Amino acid sequence: MLGAGFGGLELSTRLSQEFAEELEIVLIDKSDGFVFGFSKLDVMFGRRPPSDVVHPYSALDKAGLRFVQTTIRSIDPGAKRVETDAGAFDADIIVVALGADLHPSATPGLVEAGHEFYTVPGAFALRDVLTTFEGGHVIVGVTSTPFKCPPAPSETALLVHDFLVRQGIRGDSSISLVMPLGVPIPPSPAASEALLVAFAERGIAWHPGRLVTSLDPARNVAVFDDESVMPFDLFLGVPVHKVPAVVEESGLTVDGWVPVNPLTLETAFPDVYAVGDVASVGTPKAGVFAEGQASVVAGQIAARLREGAPPSTYDGRGTCYLEFGHDQVARVEVTFLSGAAPVGDIEGPSLEIAADKSEFGTSRIRRWFDRTWS
Repeated sequence: MLGAGFGGLELSTRLSQEFAEELEIVLIDKSDGFVFGFSKLDVMFGRRPPSDVVHPYSALDKAGLRFVQTTIRSIDPGAKRVETDAGAFDADIIVVALGADLHPSATPGLVEAGHEFYTVPGAFALRDVLTTFEGGHVIVGVTSTPFKCPPAPSETALLVHDFLVRQGIRGDSSISLVMPLGVPIPPSPAASEALLVAFAERGIAWHPGRLVTSLDPARNVAVFDDESVMPFDLFLGVPVHKVPAVVEESGLTVDGWVPVNPLTLETAFPDVYAVGDVASVGTPKAGVFAEGQASVVAGQIAARLREGAPPSTYDGRGTCYLEFGHDQVARVEVTFLSGAAPVGDIEGPSLEIAADKSEFGTSRIRRWFDRTWS
C-alpha cells in the first residue's frame, strides 16, 4: 500500500479487520503523521495548535499491518516491485494512493510574493502570517487545474472574512476569490448558489472563470490567464498539482494521472490499483472519495481471496463538509457516475452539521488509529 492518506488508511484498516494475520499489509509513506485537510484550516485560522491535528503513524497498531516511513524511489507495476530508501518490497497486489504533489514554485512569483495553504507546512506557517496582517486586499486564488478539495478556496475566503472581523480590520480590508470554475461547486447548483449568497452578504468579490498564472513581486499584483492583473496585500494560493514523479516514471500515467477502471479502480497492470488524488476516475480530488475508492479495492481483494464473494464496485458517491464561517458547516452530497452528469445537493449550513463534521473526523481517527480525538 503506497501512501497513508485517506485511501491508504482506510484500505489498511479494512484488510486488517477482515484478514488479520492472513495478509502481510505493508503501508509506506514518507511522512510521519496524518493531517486532515480541514485541520490545516483550523491551524491556519488559530482554532487549533499544530500539535492537536497531527496523528502520528507510529501509533498504528493493527493485525497484519506494518507501517514503513520511507521515500519511494521507483515502482515497477509489471513486476509489482517497489524500491525505497528502506529497501525493496515485492508484492502480490499494489495499491497506489500517493496523492498529488504540490508545486508552489511552478507558479512564478508565488513563493516570493504570496503564500500557499494546501501543504501542511504552508497552512501552518500562515497562522503567524495572518496574525501580523494589518489589513488590505486579500486574494484567494487558484493557479492550476485539477486541484484538491474544490470547496476549499471558497471556505478559505469565508474564513478569512471571519478572521479579519475578529481582528477588527475587516473594514480596512477587501477579499477576492479567483477560481477557474464557472461556479464554486459545479456538481451542486444549490451549494454554489448558497456560497454565492454568502459571498455577497460578506462583501467577498467573486471572480469566476479565471486562473492565476503568476505573481509580480515588484508590483504586488496577480496576473491572470487573460493577462489582466489584480493588486494584493496578501495572496493565498492553491498551488499547481502534479502526479508524484515516482508514479509518472513508473509508466502508470496517461495525460498526467493514473487511469483506472471507474468501477473497480484497477489500472492497466494486473493486480495494481490506484485510488484517491493520483487516479483519474472522474471524481473530485478529495479525501472522502479516496476513502470510498479504498473500500471498493478492499472488496475487490476480499473477493479474490474469499472465493465466491461478490466484488464491490464504485458508486462515485461522496459527502463533503463545507465551512461557511460563523461556526456553521454545510453538508454536500455528490455523486459522480461514469457516463452521467454529476449531481449534488446541500444541507445546512448549521451548527448541528458542524458537530457532525467533528464526529466525522473523530470517527476516522478512532477507526484508523484506535485512539480518541476530538
